[in-house]
Amino acid sequence: MIVLGLTGSIGMGKSTTTAMFADAGALVWNADDAVHRLYARGGAAVAPVGEAFPGVVVDGAVDRARLARALGRDEQAFRRLEAIVHPLVLQGRLGDLEAARLRGVRLAVLDIPLLFETGGDAGVDAVVVVTAPAKVQAARVLTRPGMTRERFEAILARQLPDAEKRRRADFVVDTGEGLEAARARVEEIVGMVLAPGWSPPRRGI
Repeated sequence: MIVLGLTGSIGMGKSTTTAMFADAGALVWNADDAVHRLYARGGAAVAPVGEAFPGVVVDGAVDRARLARALGRDEQAFRRLEAIVHPLVLQGRLGDLEAARLRGVRLAVLDIPLLFETGGDAGVDAVVVVTAPAKVQAARVLTRPGMTRERFEAILARQLPDAEKRRRADFVVDTGEGLEAARARVEEIVGMVLAPGWSPPRRGI
């Protein structure tokens, strides 16, 4: 099974691109969805997050709005949260991938916003970076409900710069060129990685 890591900064079009990979036949694993499951009632992160950040658990689940207020812009707090959540996400991802292998899945795409930042690029066969011009990115993000320029810049500050992501990528999908161009690029990538004899540029999981 070929495993691709897909990443990109906020507003670059990761969700749209991930859906294109799914349309092309790939199994998609989404890190944000995994975190939502961990925060939900009965999730493995509820107790440790509640202990580390008192008051953020409501009715047996982590309240994301309360958690965001508790974190503020405190980098130490973010690191404490990541130390709790990232190992649980990794454990779930490895289990899901093993199950996919047993089902005979040929291509899995891991949608992980902080792929490089968490070292996840070391455990995939190749990395796809989704990008777009900075003006397009800002226009997309600032139309989201509740988003402000300050919040947008705070999010960017915690993410590896787009230029560095592109430099470290094995494949790049530019969503600023339009949906059809992006879809054609996705289909090209799928064809390449599933072709007989393709050699993964990174160590596979």
